[in-house]
Parts: sequence; C-alpha cells; structure tokens
Amino acid sequence: MSAVALLDAREVAAQVTDPEMPMLTLADLGVLREVDRDGDRVTVTITPTYSGCPAMATMRDDLERALLRAGYAEVHVRVSLSPAWSSEWISEAGREALRAHGLSAPGPVERAEAGAPVALTLLHTRRALCCPRCGSSATELVSEFGATACKAMYRCTACAEPFEHVKEI
Repeated sequence: MSAVALLDAREVAAQVTDPEMPMLTLADLGVLREVDRDGDRVTVTITPTYSGCPAMATMRDDLERALLRAGYAEVHVRVSLSPAWSSEWISEAGREALRAHGLSAPGPVERAEAGAPVALTLLHTRRALCCPRCGSSATELVSEFGATACKAMYRCTACAEPFEHVKEI
C-alpha cells in the first residue's frame, strides 16, 4: 500500500461537496471520517449529520463517482453512526464558507456531564448568533426548520434580511 496513493484517494474524497450545502466539502463539513486503500479498492467512511439525513445516498454516489474517475477500480462507502456527528466537526474553513454564502455557522455545543441524561425540551432553542450579512446580534427566529432539517430560519431585525442558521448538534 502506497502512502502517496492513499493520500491521493483522501484528497479526491475530501473535495466532494455536500449536496445540500455545496459551498462545503465533505471534509470541511466533518462527515468524511476515513479513507483506506487496499490495492485498487478504496473504502471511505462517512458519518451523517443525523441518522435520517436524506443527502447520504447522494454523498455516497458522489464519492464513488469521484474516486472511480480518479482511477480507483473499486470503491466502497461505509456509513458509521458512532461516534455521532457533531457540528463542532465543521472546520474553520467550512464555517467561513457558510458565512460567505449568507448562512450563520453553528456556535458551541452545550454538553451534559459525562453519563448525565441529555435534557430534551420542546421549546425553541435559544442560540447566540449574528446575522451573516450585517453582523448584528439582533435576530429573531422565524422557523425552527429551514430548507433542510439541520437549518433554522432567522431574520435580522437590524437589516431585515432573512437567513438560515446551521443548527448546533
């Protein structure tokens, strides 16, 4: 197994973009977990942003196509649910790309103490966020769900522009 070939396979996989947020690569989104090569076979492991993510089939197909085009004879894409994806896995370059495209990047994730139960509330989630257009923190929630389940709709009360916020998970 050549380290150069493995790196090439990872570089190819890392350039595949998210079908729902194409300004992000799968690497920047943090869903690309592992890329292993055994001869002409490449196995890619991805973790969905949540277990019911409808974009997973497209991610798999796009990874297969990119690696087959790059000359790999056999490509297998594995889905791993553990550890569960966290919005903390989005790279700083990914966060900047979100902001550059008018989306509010997720903030820090509140974690329960190890072994403690996770609190579940049906109330709106309060988030400290800023408008990606004007930078104002004067925002209001319009809908807990945006174009995809992983985004919420907000409106800036300073500049009156609507924007989507990528939820903290």
